[in-house]
Amino acid sequence: MSQTYDTKQNLQHEVLFKREHTNPILTAADWPYPVNTVFNPGAVILEDGTTLLLCRVEDRSGLSHLCAARSKNGVTNWVIDKTPTLLPDPTNYPEEYWGIEDPRITYLPEKGEYAVAYTSYSMSGPAVSIAMTKDFREFDRVGMVLPPINKDAALLSHKIGDKWAMIHRPTTSKYSHIWISFSPDLNHWGDHELILCARRGPWWDSDKVGLSCPVIKTPEGWLMIYHSVRQTASGSIYRIGLALYDLGCHLTCLRRSNTWVLSPEEDYERKGDVGNVVFPCGYTVAEDGDTIRLYYGGADTCVAMATGSISQLLRWLHENGHHPEPNEFSLKESNYV
Repeated sequence: MSQTYDTKQNLQHEVLFKREHTNPILTAADWPYPVNTVFNPGAVILEDGTTLLLCRVEDRSGLSHLCAARSKNGVTNWVIDKTPTLLPDPTNYPEEYWGIEDPRITYLPEKGEYAVAYTSYSMSGPAVSIAMTKDFREFDRVGMVLPPINKDAALLSHKIGDKWAMIHRPTTSKYSHIWISFSPDLNHWGDHELILCARRGPWWDSDKVGLSCPVIKTPEGWLMIYHSVRQTASGSIYRIGLALYDLGCHLTCLRRSNTWVLSPEEDYERKGDVGNVVFPCGYTVAEDGDTIRLYYGGADTCVAMATGSISQLLRWLHENGHHPEPNEFSLKESNYV
């Protein structure tokens, strides 16, 4: 068990994600064309064992596009596309007028394709869009599937019953919660259900919560890595927590973090275009089925990586989480709206 001593609280806490010692692993200086920042990548291991990161790249206009970086070992010697991999197309997709952001990648075995859920951004606000690809060189846009204001979306890899499922984060008030929706065709979505609420008050995951990476299927359930946005007197803090959902009933939360598992600590996480941010959009799992590499944006400026163990995350969640009350995720409860 890896532990560190927190001198501020006189407490020991378990380190679940060990940061890569060469962090940040990608910055704007690595890019083959002029950009401002590189962050929030989706991640996947391709058939040949190559790790592909589909990075959010903000250019010097302030708008974002997506660009792929490939590495044999997933840490160093990245080969970056010499031009943007997926650019906004506001002529045909006006919801992308202000750029495209924060991709999450899910492989759909039934289709033999990768589904990239991303944020399309326009004057109306952020929305959820989907594009399909087999090789991350050619993309077939489905288009906007959930209207503004909505983001932080990722598909589940398999259908539930006869419908596709997608987790996302709409915002309709001061507080933003995590929902799941269903579709027969990846285009038309409905049957919306709330599955994780932001807490209120001084909690680390108060105000806003959102899905970080696509959920991970484990023998114990669907493991969700989620982020929180807590507002403080000096600004926002983005931290990472865990939740576990029943495999048989995707709406049933079995355990939820009482504390965070990753928080901005290093300079590359605390200082940047947006300080105090760790924001994962992708992960890969090693051949052992347990070792997880979490790829995340640091301070909206760079890409970093941390390594953990799925079995250790589950064990920690059972020991340090709680089983939600039946009404905990009800919008009728004034504690959450």
